[in-house]
This record gives sequence, structure tokens and C-alpha cells, in this order.
Amino acid sequence: MLRIDNTHLVYAMSRENPPAATLTSGSDVSFETCDCFSDQIQSEQAEFNELDWQRINPATGPVFVEGAEPGDVLRVEIKHIAMRGNQAVMVTAPDLGVIGDELTEPRILTVPVEKGMAHLPGGVRFPINPMIGVIGVAPAGEAISCGTPDSHGGNMDCKMITAGSTLYLPVNVPGALFALGDLHAAMGDGEVSVCGLEIPGEVVVNLRVIKNRKLPTPMLENSDTLFTLASAKTLDDAANIATRNMAHFITDNTDVSLPDAINLLSITGDLQICQVVDPLKTCRFALPKTVAAQLKLKIEEY
Repeated sequence: MLRIDNTHLVYAMSRENPPAATLTSGSDVSFETCDCFSDQIQSEQAEFNELDWQRINPATGPVFVEGAEPGDVLRVEIKHIAMRGNQAVMVTAPDLGVIGDELTEPRILTVPVEKGMAHLPGGVRFPINPMIGVIGVAPAGEAISCGTPDSHGGNMDCKMITAGSTLYLPVNVPGALFALGDLHAAMGDGEVSVCGLEIPGEVVVNLRVIKNRKLPTPMLENSDTLFTLASAKTLDDAANIATRNMAHFITDNTDVSLPDAINLLSITGDLQICQVVDPLKTCRFALPKTVAAQLKLKIEEY
């Protein structure tokens, strides 16, 4: 299996990024990642003001997927996520996150992780659920910082992007130029401090090109739910786009009318927040597969 080590880092998703490797559609590939601080913080004694903020949210890659052309969909099956080491890192600081305006000085926190449990402040023990914060492809136009989510993916910080889930991304440029990074051992919806439990690690994915399939990407599925993901300047706009995309996914792939699709989503679906702290905010709309099965609705057509 091809392995991309963490010497191949990008800080923006761009069609200009040279590929770290080329692989055939349907191949597994392993990515070694740094944490969101490029592994600059190793202890609570690190100097917050000496961090290089130009080295934030690195993604490992990109990889060029043979046969991927603009208009295609890249299917990303997340097979395995493993953290490296036994601690995670977090920061709080003035003007960072939702409540940063109430803080007067920065603080670095290291969180021990033992036997699948994070040891949090206040004596709280919480199970880890490793996830990918930054995952995406090159956009069609100008480069987009890895710290920013958009229709190409990027820093969506969606806690559902875990092992066992499958993400569907648009192909905007030849080869897609796929990259990922910013792993979290765990994160709550919102990511209100501006951090999850930031960790370096290793991710194994399978990348496959899907031809002739129109999807409101990014989309995500796991064993029991379909999701549409959307990012925008405001939560209102992100929520609106995610909901519209799911409604039109139903109407485009079934005989259900738009009024009926809206009613179905209002009763059976859940509009959820991914993160509120990035330059664009991200929401997801969740549709249970029990409902999708009754509508004979699938992301992939067979």
C-alpha cells in the first residue's frame, strides 16, 4: 500500500500543488499527518506567542488519482484512523473560539489519552472517537487555505468523518489532488474553543473515481445515516444550503415532489452543526438510512 509521509505537507488546497504521489482509482493509501499546529507543541511549557501561525492546519498530500476528471465524484472510504503518541493538545486564547472575548491570556493544555479515554480538566474521562478535520480536493479556482472549508471539503471539522464513513467530494481539477490532515482524538459539535483534541496520526483511505453521478457534494455516509455538508459565512447560510442540498438530492433521485421532500426532512431529518469557528461555518443535514431505504435512495447508483 502506498504511504504518504508527513514531509509532504500543504497549507492550502490548490491546483498548483505538485502531487506527492499518483495512484489508480480503487487504491488504498495511507497518510501520515501532523497535528493542526504542525507538531510545534510538545508540552504545556511551549510558548504560545512563539508559534508559527503560518504552519496551521497542514494537510498531507496531495495525491493524483488517475482517471479523475472535472465533473466526476471522488469516493473516499475512510478505513482506519490511528493517533500517534499518548497525548492530545488544545489551546485557548483571547479572541479565539466562541468565548475567547472573555479570556485575558493564552493557555496550552495537554490531554493524556490512555486506553481509549481522554483525561480532561475537572477529572472528566471521555471516550475518544478519532476523526479527520481537514479533508478535501483542489478547488477549481484560487487556492483555499487548509483552515477554510468550502465546497471542495477542507477544514469542515465534521465529527462524523471517522473510520467506517465514506465521503464524496467533487473533482474540480484533473487528478482531484486529494489531501487530509488535522486529526482529532475527539471533538464536540461546534468545536467552540477552536480546537478538538489535536493529534498527529495515520489515516488509511480508499480512493475511487465515480463517473456520471450528480451529487450535491460534499456528501457523507456511515452505517446508518446520509449527510449533506455545507459551509458558508454564516450558520444560517450553511444550514440553508445543507438542507436544500438534501431536499434536492431526494427530488433528483426519486419521484417525491419538493413539497413532500421538505415535509419528510422536517420530520425525519436532523439539521446539525459541525463547527462555528473557521472562516466559513459548517453544517450537516442528516437523513436516516431507514428513511432513505424506503425511498430507494442511495448516494451511489449500482
